[in-house]
Amino acid sequence: MPTDLPNLLTLSRIAAIPLLVALMFLGSPLGDILACAVFSAAAVTDYFDGKIARERGSLSAFGRMLDPIADKLLVGAALMLLAGLGRLSLLGLLPAIVIMLREILVSGLREYLAGLRVGLPVTRLAKWKTGFQMGSIGTIVAGDSGASAIGLDFLPVSWLGEAGLWVAAGLTLWTGWDYMTAGMRHAAAEDMARAVAQGAKAGLGAGGRPGGTAG
Repeated sequence: MPTDLPNLLTLSRIAAIPLLVALMFLGSPLGDILACAVFSAAAVTDYFDGKIARERGSLSAFGRMLDPIADKLLVGAALMLLAGLGRLSLLGLLPAIVIMLREILVSGLREYLAGLRVGLPVTRLAKWKTGFQMGSIGTIVAGDSGASAIGLDFLPVSWLGEAGLWVAAGLTLWTGWDYMTAGMRHAAAEDMARAVAQGAKAGLGAGGRPGGTAG
């Protein structure tokens, strides 16, 4: 049910996006640290919604559908905000582009495999990728200005965040390649099955029966 606690946590990630946008648009140290808090809280729900659903045995089709969508909306909104507000360096834009392209790739693969009734399971490495990705984006959202609001202005927060984003991008390429090869295997198997079926159909058409010859 959409009103179950795990699904409400998933929906909260989507609901957090407008608040994240408003806080980052303030362009103030307090706004940045609050935006980091909102993003971090939303990111943490990605762990708890699945954990609670498994513990309660309340896994649902609604949750399976919405969970990856909520993640991609939150990450995509945050990365576009950071790029649009000039919070990413030129080098920082590169891993952000990699992450966005990977999300589009995986979404396309999931849509294709869903037509074959084949799932695309989340690997342990993908979970590490998500952890680095969420942590680094949250750090960049806070930035040096947010760090100054809590007395951490001596730390190169933005630089640390972009370094983490590069790690996340590396894991993104790795996991993206794993998903891509899995999708290609299923596509090749589907093409082979279609070719066999078409060959069998052509044989029947030519001979009137399996193994027959044209009369």
